[in-house]
Amino acid sequence: MTLPSTSTDVRALAEFAGRGRANVARVIVGKGEAIDLLLIALLCGGHVLIEDVPGVGKTMLARALALSLGLSFRRVQCTPDLLPNDLAGG
Repeated sequence: MTLPSTSTDVRALAEFAGRGRANVARVIVGKGEAIDLLLIALLCGGHVLIEDVPGVGKTMLARALALSLGLSFRRVQCTPDLLPNDLAGG
C-alpha cells in the first residue's frame, strides 16, 4: 500500500474509512473502538487477530468489515493442532 501523497488522497482515504466504519456500525452495535482498531490495522497494511469469549460477535464483526470494504473473509478456527503453514500456506 502506498502512502497518500496529496490532501485529496488523504481526504479520499478518510472518506473510505468513514464509510466502512458507518456500514459496520449499522450491524455491530457498541463496538466502535473495535471497529476503529480494525480499520487502523487494515489501513496500515497489518493483520488482525480478534480474541474474546464465545458469542460476542467476533466473526460477525470481521465479516461485516470485509463485506463493507469489498474484501474477502475467511474464518480460521484455532485448534491445538493448527500450524503456521495452515494460515500462511506453504
